[in-house]
Amino acid sequence: MMHKANPEPEYRKRLAYSAALLGGFAMLAGAALTLGHVHTRDDIAARLAEDRQASLSQVIPAALHDNDLLADPLQLSLNDKDSKTVFRATHEGKVSAVAFEMVGQGYGGAIVVLLGLDRDGRVLGARVIAHNETPGLGDKIEVKKDRWITSLDGHSLAELGHGGWQVKKDGGQFDQFTGATITPRAVITAVRNGLDLFAAHKAELLEIDM
Repeated sequence: MMHKANPEPEYRKRLAYSAALLGGFAMLAGAALTLGHVHTRDDIAARLAEDRQASLSQVIPAALHDNDLLADPLQLSLNDKDSKTVFRATHEGKVSAVAFEMVGQGYGGAIVVLLGLDRDGRVLGARVIAHNETPGLGDKIEVKKDRWITSLDGHSLAELGHGGWQVKKDGGQFDQFTGATITPRAVITAVRNGLDLFAAHKAELLEIDM
C-alpha cells in the first residue's frame, strides 16, 4: 500500500517565508564579508604602508633622515579645493628632503611619479609608481626595465631652467625613447611641475612646527 508524501506545510508557500529565508541568507553573507574585512583590513593597510615605504626609500636616501617618513605627512594646501600629501625627511629636527606624487599624461593615460627633492630642489630620485604605457616600449620609464629615469637625478630647476626640463626632441636636456616620445615627455613634465610646486611652497615645505 503506497503512502502519500507529506504535503508541504502551508507556511512555506507564503511569500513572507521566502523573503525571510532570502533575508537570512543575505544577513549571514553580509556578516561573513564584514568579519573577513575586519580581519584583513589591518593586513592590507600594513602591506600598503610597506609598499609606500619601499617607494620612498628609492627617492629619499636613508642617510638623509632619522625619522619615519610615513609617520607625519604634511597636507599642503594648493588652493581652496586641492591639497597634496608631502612626506618630509628630517635629520636632527631639520627638514632634509621631501617627496610627493605628481601626475603626467602619457600615451596610455595617467603616469604617477613619486618625486624626491633635497632642500635645494635638486632631484634625489624619481620613480614611476603607476602607468598604463605600452609594454616593451613605454614601460622603459620603470627603473626595473631601464635606467632612463635615473638620468633626472641630481638636476634642478635652477640649473636647467624650464627649457632644459624637456626631452631633447623639444630642445631639452633628456633623451626620449626611440618610437616613444610621449611617455618620457609626460614623466619629465610631471617632474618639472613638481619642481615648480616645490619652488612655490618651499618655505612651508621646509618649515617644522615646534
